[in-house]
Amino acid sequence: MNTTSTPDPSIAFNQREDLRDLTGKIDRHPSLRNWTGSYLARPLFVGHREILRFSDDVQCLFEVITSLPKRLFDGDLDAYVDALGIDPGRSRLIRSLGGVKPPCYGRADMYHDGTSFKLLEMGIASEVGGADRAGEIPRALLEHAGFAGFAQEHGLGYTHTGREVAETLREAGAAISTEPVVALLEGPGGLANYASHWNTFRDVMRGFGLDFHVAEIGDVVERGGKLHLGDTAIDVVLRCFTVEEIIADEQGFALVEPVLRAHREGGTVLFTPLESNLFANKGALGLLSDSRHRSKFSTDELEVMDRVLPWTRTLRSAADLDDELVGYARDHRSELILKPNGYYGGIGVVAGWSVDDDTWWKALKDGVADGCVVQRRVVPRSERVVDPATGAEEPWQAAWGLFYTPRGYAGAYARAVPAFESPVIGVTAYKNTRTAGVFHYGED
Repeated sequence: MNTTSTPDPSIAFNQREDLRDLTGKIDRHPSLRNWTGSYLARPLFVGHREILRFSDDVQCLFEVITSLPKRLFDGDLDAYVDALGIDPGRSRLIRSLGGVKPPCYGRADMYHDGTSFKLLEMGIASEVGGADRAGEIPRALLEHAGFAGFAQEHGLGYTHTGREVAETLREAGAAISTEPVVALLEGPGGLANYASHWNTFRDVMRGFGLDFHVAEIGDVVERGGKLHLGDTAIDVVLRCFTVEEIIADEQGFALVEPVLRAHREGGTVLFTPLESNLFANKGALGLLSDSRHRSKFSTDELEVMDRVLPWTRTLRSAADLDDELVGYARDHRSELILKPNGYYGGIGVVAGWSVDDDTWWKALKDGVADGCVVQRRVVPRSERVVDPATGAEEPWQAAWGLFYTPRGYAGAYARAVPAFESPVIGVTAYKNTRTAGVFHYGED
């Protein structure tokens, strides 16, 4: 599309009464029938140049983060793991393939503060959610004649995350087969909670021509250096089981060993390796942000970090509760949010501005003991959304998720809540969270 100087279409969209039934169209779309969540009443829009630049910044940070053991610890992975506060059992599991560098794959989460995107978390992992919907919501919207006309008028486009992931998985298994068979593996009992997500994703992957299956890690067996799901030989495992799920299960290490063995033997590719968790750990952002390490980074890298990363510090290094950093965090409660290093989905997050002094102090003490980061609060801009039932325009706030693969930018989606209704924006963190498709406008 020719979209050299297109303005943000949000205002124009909100003025279109005929487009207020779009949520129902998405709900009934065949490719999204298995997903049980709720959708925002409109898509979100972002300048194409802006989202591509942020994607470049994310991929730069991926390379920096995965080089931290070498840069900051002279290649001593034990010292790096200790700095993150990863206990020996988890370290043994995470380093099960020898500490290999993971592929550039995952989802970066960010807020837009009204001026630019700010990175909140660097999801370096294959178990991140949202790829089932990120491309399918825009595709479903464009099947609505009224919206298709609106998209044409305003020069809207999108990158289909499912297509990018499918091609990435083909490339991951290319040494084994030109048309690899892929199995998404959940943790023990994981499909009880996540079947709707992964079955939606299965349908998307099959739509792009992959022979794609969904199962739990206990459903596969290794024979002759290759994994099998029943009688089906598996070429690529898309790992959606987590370290915590394996650790929590009595048989977890026994369940994961056949997967690791098949990967070592070359019969089945594990995508991504558990080593991803060495760098998805939030403590890595604390190491990046720490002013004591600035000499280890190039001028260009520092510019990226200063541009997109809020002030972030790890509390694991505090010698005791009288440490200067802990004191600063205690005294600046309303400006900070605390996040456990090894968790995701809002688990254990405490927003200082939403609790009292005693609750905050307890969270800090627990964080020092268990390992966490404190991060300066980023206030997301308001996204104006018209309520389809009342016609009233209301402010919402969004957490954006940007997907990236070894191929580069792989699309985006967003989760949104009514403005200031929840300090954490996420489907698993807050029940009133809505999912939104993302369109870009204005080509380079």
